[in-house]
Amino acid sequence: MSKTLIRGAKVLGGEPQDVLVDGETIAEVGAGLSAEGAEVVEADGKVLLPGLVDLHTHLREPGREDSETVLTGTRAAASGGYTSVFAMANTFPVADTAGVVEQVWRLGQEHGYCDVQPIGAVTVGLEGKKLAELGAMHESAAGVTVFSDDGKCVHDAVIMRRALEYVKAFGGVVAQHAQEPRLTEGAQMNEGVVSAELGLGGWPAVAEESIIARDVLLAEHVGSRVHICHLSTAGSVEIVRWAKSRGIDVTAEVTPHHLLLTDELVRTYNPVYKVNPPLRTERDVMALREALADGTIDIVATDHAPHPHEDKDCEWAAAAMGMVGLETALSVVQHTMVETGFLDWAGVAERMSFKPARIGRAEGHGRPVSAGEPANLTLVDPAYRGLVDPAGFASRSRNTPYEGRELPGRVTHTWLRGRATLVDGKLA
Repeated sequence: MSKTLIRGAKVLGGEPQDVLVDGETIAEVGAGLSAEGAEVVEADGKVLLPGLVDLHTHLREPGREDSETVLTGTRAAASGGYTSVFAMANTFPVADTAGVVEQVWRLGQEHGYCDVQPIGAVTVGLEGKKLAELGAMHESAAGVTVFSDDGKCVHDAVIMRRALEYVKAFGGVVAQHAQEPRLTEGAQMNEGVVSAELGLGGWPAVAEESIIARDVLLAEHVGSRVHICHLSTAGSVEIVRWAKSRGIDVTAEVTPHHLLLTDELVRTYNPVYKVNPPLRTERDVMALREALADGTIDIVATDHAPHPHEDKDCEWAAAAMGMVGLETALSVVQHTMVETGFLDWAGVAERMSFKPARIGRAEGHGRPVSAGEPANLTLVDPAYRGLVDPAGFASRSRNTPYEGRELPGRVTHTWLRGRATLVDGKLA
């Protein structure tokens, strides 16, 4: 069994401590620990976090291996400090059966640089007409606990109610992509001043907010859990805040790009900024930061959405929606939340590890950095500053909105159950 001594790390941003890893487990945490028989990682000035957990990743396999695979996607995850990711169901074929979710789970077991937990589709083929085999996916080897038609909204209220009732029986959660389809027909960007000036079809905030309002009421009626994917508007924040004040079992996520970027960037007509939900206004961005800080928004999730070059290198209207995000997420959160004083590093750990692990029931992840716990760990150099260069990404795709932008922080090491997956910023 190998030993690693992480020396002088600021655990969750606190006072420097040594952390001794023995095999798959954290053996000791304290000052002046012995390095005998251990590989030593000097961590002076660096922050040690529990391994990050992403509740919203698109790995594209099976079916779109030209965009990403389980191998390349989990390599990107390890590069970004993640030890567990939840893989969305909009693959080809759709992950709406026990067979497909088991395929994704086994690919993760065989090739993954982090743990891969499949998300099952809510409806057959993501068509919103008939419930998928939710129970069979939960009972499969993959043990699915999160269900989502992400990319499409479960727009039928009866279907959504039945899904909430079904997953309640085994403690699952429905993760809703909140987008009223009739209100977003032909939409190309956020509806507002910029869309009017550019003459692009607008995507109104109410299209998101109306679905969230309906679904928190359905969750209250059923007594089930609902999770809101990539919340993006100030109005959505207020609805979730109200729902939580009533004791409704709702959680919500925000993406890094919605914490930083605004619809003003669409003036460039660069399709790298085309995403679903769309980039919103500066007012929305600030509301999201405040809501993440006060706990109204529970977690940060990447919505890592890789696309091949040809799907983005085209005119705006024809371009695919989505951005890669696993390798830049922590840097964006440091920039928008830590350096602005909204969160400390313990708060980052809560929103990028502890809470997403609890929501998704990711066993062994989101655990304290203390003796006896699984050694799923991330070491960050917060003093680093550098320009984002997608040519160095581990992901198969390069559709990042941050190319050429200076961002702070760099993940230097990632450990999955004590095994180094990233060492000095390089994949093991």
